[in-house]
Amino acid sequence: MKDNTAVISEINGLLGSKTRKAYVRSFGCQLNVSDGEKIQGLLKKMGYSFTEDEQEADLIILNTCAVRENAEDRVFGIVGSMKKLKELKPSLMIGIAGCMTAQSHVAEKIKKSYPQVDFVVGTSALSALPRLILDTLKGAPFEADITEYDDFSEAAEQVRSSSFKASVPIMFGCNNFCTYCIVPYVRGRERSRRPVDIVAEVRQLVNDGYKEIMLLGQNVNSYGKDLGGEMSFPQLLRELNGIEGDFWIRFMSSHPKDASRELIDAIFECEKVAKHLHLPVQSGSTEVLARMNRRYTVEDYLTIVENIRSRDPDFSLTTDLIVGFPDETDEDFHATLDIVKKVKYDNIYSFIYSKRSGTKAAEMPDRTSEEEKGRRMRELLEVQREISTEHYKRFIGRNMRVLVDDVSKKKSGWLTGKSSEFIIVEFEGDSSLIGQFVDVEITGSMNWAVTGKITEGNTDK
Repeated sequence: MKDNTAVISEINGLLGSKTRKAYVRSFGCQLNVSDGEKIQGLLKKMGYSFTEDEQEADLIILNTCAVRENAEDRVFGIVGSMKKLKELKPSLMIGIAGCMTAQSHVAEKIKKSYPQVDFVVGTSALSALPRLILDTLKGAPFEADITEYDDFSEAAEQVRSSSFKASVPIMFGCNNFCTYCIVPYVRGRERSRRPVDIVAEVRQLVNDGYKEIMLLGQNVNSYGKDLGGEMSFPQLLRELNGIEGDFWIRFMSSHPKDASRELIDAIFECEKVAKHLHLPVQSGSTEVLARMNRRYTVEDYLTIVENIRSRDPDFSLTTDLIVGFPDETDEDFHATLDIVKKVKYDNIYSFIYSKRSGTKAAEMPDRTSEEEKGRRMRELLEVQREISTEHYKRFIGRNMRVLVDDVSKKKSGWLTGKSSEFIIVEFEGDSSLIGQFVDVEITGSMNWAVTGKITEGNTDK
């Protein structure tokens, strides 16, 4: 981690007591959101407060996503619209961070076509941000720093968006090179944080009153493989489970090829690990999985599911699915419908395949029309709606422990939260319960949530 003390001191000296506001917007995955919180932590040290209105900002940082090309196009559109802001307020600083910046052609495109942007900073170079801001304040021309620095995450403070739910990255990068995914090219190879640092961070969060800890990584199941046997992911879960306090541990994402029996044992045996597993299958066709370079078969995947269901038939599973991967046949698609019906997911996150330049899948022939892909997506969603409507009924009559997230957007006087099983639960209650655990007796179900009533005397108060 760069020592930014002198740089930050110089920034504060230049700006003095002048009020300064920053607008930070993060796109994409939860790892990006976590990076955005670290960016805000750095800016706070520089005396910045934060605004949700870009018109008020003295500094704008867009923390970008590169997973889909339309995500990049969206960011370029937003950057283009900021030209007018810069004309109205010449002192406004604009910076681009995030996964887009790891692609060298992006920095060149920004420099050439978007003169309103002052600097670009890479995902592995966030500790260079104070220097880039200082140089801009001193009148330097456009700069780009996408150098890789190793230990920013350990020293970075975060401005967390929630007072009771916290994300904790445990590793960065990915070694899997799925043929549709750009992440290994923009986030680099897998790098695990030291267990002692993760445990210390989680312990502090629990001491500060956080109720839910979300462990993050592109593939958390392979955590520790680069640490020389120091600790595996199941061992890390057991270590965190031993921290004193009343909290939940969640994690994402999990790759099926690394979802070991040891991991399933840890989920069931650790009382603080949430009883839910997000296990992206992506397709129900082994042939498609091979073209995706997923490195497991449908049979391998179902063996993991059967291990889980043999212990608890009602255990909560969710997944990711890609519809219309290049040359997906009707037979392939119906195999996906079959696995959805067989597993009975509580929820699916489904996407129509989107070509991503720089990936192997982008070069594959694809003779399926967009109209057909859309039809398949609608059919998949209808099948899942029917499953969810029926499957959620299993919770009726049960008591579920719920972490209250917010007031309900559906009903006045109601609250919404999630159970350990990652099921949305809605119930009548006072907003003072937000951020607390409550016990809810489930009385009804829908295809996206369950409803109930608070069990008297069972709150954190």
